[in-house]
Amino acid sequence: MMEIFKHTAHRPWALPQGPWIMKQEWHDLLFAHWTVPVEALRPVIPRGLEIDTFGGQAWLGVVPFRMAGVRMRGTPAIPGFSQFPELNVRTYVVRDGKPGVWFFSLDAANAAAVWGARTFFHLPYFLAEMSCAEDSGWIRYDSRRKDRRGSPASMRARYRAIGDVFHAQPGSIEHFLAERYCLYTADEKERIIRSEIHHPPWPLQLAQAELQENTMAAAAGIAIADQKPGLLHFSRRQEVVVWAPQVLK
Repeated sequence: MMEIFKHTAHRPWALPQGPWIMKQEWHDLLFAHWTVPVEALRPVIPRGLEIDTFGGQAWLGVVPFRMAGVRMRGTPAIPGFSQFPELNVRTYVVRDGKPGVWFFSLDAANAAAVWGARTFFHLPYFLAEMSCAEDSGWIRYDSRRKDRRGSPASMRARYRAIGDVFHAQPGSIEHFLAERYCLYTADEKERIIRSEIHHPPWPLQLAQAELQENTMAAAAGIAIADQKPGLLHFSRRQEVVVWAPQVLK
């Protein structure tokens, strides 16, 4: 049994039937979150998805990290394809009782990954010039979108962990934001698509961040009242497996 499947009791529903198709590792991840009014998101979320809330508020996340070990099932990681920075802008939705993630955008520094995610997962990936490196305990992150399919978007930041590792407790805001086991998107026919995922419980830490530049939310058409995030969390490493996307009826 793969190490990742030794942890399943924390899942809100059973593992999907059938084999997973892709494995990934996420490194040096920052969860930067802002509260946003539900009515600000409703026009940009497809019908058929309910906006998930905590404390009566919807949440917008900007999440930079470094991808590694990307591989399809039964294949090794391919040099030049399996490691690259990624940056997503997200919120949280529910369909058929399954809470998941809705991505407004995903920027990546790998053209093949952008093509594959757009083609097979219908995800709004964009090619960007990006760098991610550790410097004196801080992660320095720089992203500038160069893909003309999306609005100009950039982020320059540095961030670090400032607390001990913990696992989110059910009912907490950290659990609401992090412990999600599917993602949603829509195809060109506006059909809702769900991709199931699995990972161990998130190893989280409180974080400190300095955002020198951040136009990621604005590029998605979402206004945030304060450039300073309301919540910041860090995770050093997470393993994830992904199942094939399924069109929902």
